[in-house]
Amino acid sequence: MVQFHIQTDSDIPASTQLFNQIRFAIASRQFPPGHRLPSTRQLAMQTGLHRNTISKVYRQLEQTGLVAAQAGSGIYVRALGHEGGSKLKSPILEEYPFANKIVQESLDELLGQGCTLNQARELFLTEIDWRLRCSARVLVTAPTEDIGVGELMARELEQALRIPVQLVPMEQLASFIEQISSGTVITSRYFISEAEKTISIAAPNSVRVIPVDIYDYGQEIELVSTLPKDSYLGLVSLSPGMLRSTEVIIHSLRGEDLLVMTAMLSDTYKINSIVRSARTIFCDRPSFATVKAAVNAAREDIIRPPQLVCCENYIGSKSINLLKRELGLG
Repeated sequence: MVQFHIQTDSDIPASTQLFNQIRFAIASRQFPPGHRLPSTRQLAMQTGLHRNTISKVYRQLEQTGLVAAQAGSGIYVRALGHEGGSKLKSPILEEYPFANKIVQESLDELLGQGCTLNQARELFLTEIDWRLRCSARVLVTAPTEDIGVGELMARELEQALRIPVQLVPMEQLASFIEQISSGTVITSRYFISEAEKTISIAAPNSVRVIPVDIYDYGQEIELVSTLPKDSYLGLVSLSPGMLRSTEVIIHSLRGEDLLVMTAMLSDTYKINSIVRSARTIFCDRPSFATVKAAVNAAREDIIRPPQLVCCENYIGSKSINLLKRELGLG
């Protein structure tokens, strides 16, 4: 069971701490689609929060589209994007309304056992043809205010999939997809609801959206938990959203025990300040070379160089493997 940590004496509201932790659990697939969230009573016992506060957080999660309430049953993580099924239309579905679901579940089972799309073509020609047409163009999207996380995803996908990947800001996605015949839009679960709404309006049949799970950062979280009290911890990233979320999660784990400093990759002044003060520095792959160069440049002024931890991945490995299958790449 995922454990949640709340710093009740913090300036950050307890509801914000819990909301960020649950959203992280969903985005990293610790809470996969269909997973039933703990009851308000269970979370109240674990965190010490009032059940009304937990109910408020659940309503926020429901408003963002990440979870759905089922009357008399509980709160469940929603299946999003293509997890919820394709939007392909066919006259056959009028006669057999459940046929599409059966085809999708069967295809997913075949793919899970190693079957390639070409091998499955004979059995599922319409579905496979649709997927292959969508795979001809792969887009990554993220909000303009956090386009850095889009850059992280695009870089990792191009390297892992070995195909061109185009980054499109969320605010420009609707106008962009109106100009293409088909494609696959990939985004983080943090942004999936907004992407789904855009796709459903701009291109309901020719473009699909697939959410990716982020890496769970288990080793990094373990390291944070072992840092001595009053340690300086530096965070450097392309993504302001990642910095904000990570800072809240670290605060939830350690409270005021750690002094956390953050810097965007473009902020040379703050990076230089961090390398001179921090005991440990976490950075994403695009930031690593810059941070390492800053440490080397300041080495004569530093008594004890900081420990550099490069977070190699943003996207979870399972998502990469599933994308390869979905796109007919293996």
